[in-house]
Amino acid sequence: MIPSWIIIGAVTFFVALGSFFITPRDVKWFANLSRPRWLVFEPLIPIIWTVIFICGAASAYFVWEKNPGGIITWLLMALYLLVEIITVAYIPTMLRFRSLKVGEVLGLIGLISGVVLAICVLPISLIAALLLVPYLVWTPIGTYTTDELKELNPQDA
Repeated sequence: MIPSWIIIGAVTFFVALGSFFITPRDVKWFANLSRPRWLVFEPLIPIIWTVIFICGAASAYFVWEKNPGGIITWLLMALYLLVEIITVAYIPTMLRFRSLKVGEVLGLIGLISGVVLAICVLPISLIAALLLVPYLVWTPIGTYTTDELKELNPQDA
């Protein structure tokens, strides 16, 4: 039998690959947007999200190991998957529609889903809940940044 951490890691990895469905024209649109002066950490964003996805997968692993195969555990795995899909859809969807508002809405939905997930896993595993903290801290930063981009680029809101 394949260990659960391999399956959870593989699902996380393959869902994250979904963000590569971006056309170069869409990326060019985003690259040409005006940015706030304080956005000096932009080159670190891929590293930050990699750490967040690893923490999310580790969180899912701790939850799974508490009650492998239980109905509640499966429902929580579905919620983990939903949060990741929303997160991964943020950039491609925003770029595809060339709409910062779409990105902002997905960011807010991701944050709300992440909070619900953290609340649900807290009684099961404190470690799993703590591993979701990077997501819960970073998602509002990303959503706020998108809002600032909207203010600087009203034609692309």
